[in-house]
Amino acid sequence: MNFISADNKFVVFGSNGMVGSAICRALKKNGYEKIMQPVRKELNLLNYSEVHEWFKLHKPEIVIIAAAKVGGIYANNEYPADFILENLKIQNNIIEIAWRENIKKLLFLGSSCIYPKFAKQPISEEQLLTSELEPTNQWYAIAKISGIKLCEALKKQYNFNALSLMPTNLYGPGDNYHTYNSHVLPSFIRRFCEAKINDQKEVICWGSGSPLREFLHVDDLGNACVFALEKWDLDATNAPKDKNGSPLPFLNVGTGKDISIRELANLVADFVDFKGKIIWDSSKPDGTPKKQLDVKRINSIGWESQISLEKGLRETIKIYREENIVKIK
Repeated sequence: MNFISADNKFVVFGSNGMVGSAICRALKKNGYEKIMQPVRKELNLLNYSEVHEWFKLHKPEIVIIAAAKVGGIYANNEYPADFILENLKIQNNIIEIAWRENIKKLLFLGSSCIYPKFAKQPISEEQLLTSELEPTNQWYAIAKISGIKLCEALKKQYNFNALSLMPTNLYGPGDNYHTYNSHVLPSFIRRFCEAKINDQKEVICWGSGSPLREFLHVDDLGNACVFALEKWDLDATNAPKDKNGSPLPFLNVGTGKDISIRELANLVADFVDFKGKIIWDSSKPDGTPKKQLDVKRINSIGWESQISLEKGLRETIKIYREENIVKIK
């Protein structure tokens, strides 16, 4: 049974970003063509009135929230107020207005950083709010937790059909390769590709290299979003339950496998044929020591990741080279 149809009108907020673009690709691949993709220059998501008027004019039925202010450890540390304020405004505006306009279904995308720094591994959905967050990204995490809880509250009080997915670390087409504001994997791709081109003898990486991280190709997430919209309903008999038997309002999305940052750096270096030395700057923060999601709940309703890290990484490096006219000898 599908809980959505090809006749529904979709809107993907954040459609120009890595995640939003992947969701649009997945929707089209699965036969959903009525997709609205408002961009920043035509709709300011920080402005409640503008968002409300947009909903009244376009009348979407299925709402997907992939819009967010995102960044790595450096950006989170440097701009904490921006991360919490902008993300709260974006998600609160969209979620509240979608509820008031009686849309059919809403999907909110969070992040695995919502979980405590020292969460029990692998991290199940029940680990949310059990202890303190990782300080380096707590501002973004608190905003995302608020979004999850707003969706949950509207479902509980008004039976609003709102679901949330918590993806692990993402990579793939459309990623941000900024020197300081990017996440770890795209920053590695840029550093090692440039090192190869410039014949550098070494590459400096942040931290000790010991933390363990899980990586999901963004096209896997796009497919998970379509799957969740089609197959997951909180009132369905097969809806995943928490340990108390209550329907879970959010589900983890990942591969269920992790890799050390040191191993990841070595893998990227190998794939771009970098022969120099890798230096680890231990004066820089490591972040959470291990973050591996328990994905058995979403697996239980039929979804599993399909793109291996090795395959996805090779394809991502190839795209990065082509888009940046990087030719590695």
